[in-house]
Amino acid sequence: MDRYQFLVALAGLLFAMGLLGVTIRRNLLVVMMCLEIMLNAVVLSFVTFAVRSRTLSGVAMTFFIYVAASCEIALAMAIVVLLVKRSGSLDLAAHRDLKG
Repeated sequence: MDRYQFLVALAGLLFAMGLLGVTIRRNLLVVMMCLEIMLNAVVLSFVTFAVRSRTLSGVAMTFFIYVAASCEIALAMAIVVLLVKRSGSLDLAAHRDLKG
């Protein structure tokens, strides 16, 4: 197994761990961390394929993904703070009344 296959397998493992955490865990902060792990797995695969194909498109995409992710996490943390103030809990079951 060469290093590119190892990195793609690692990205797949990280993505699977993040997906498992999103589906199993009930704490809002832990779910957000698992989503970020999934995002980092996607970024790792982009960089791996960019290095393997010797192009800069994957690296540029990684830059834009991290810019969007930093904006997303800032908004998500503000929403989490408001939800915790509203219900006093980080449990996802406490926010079921927000369904549309």
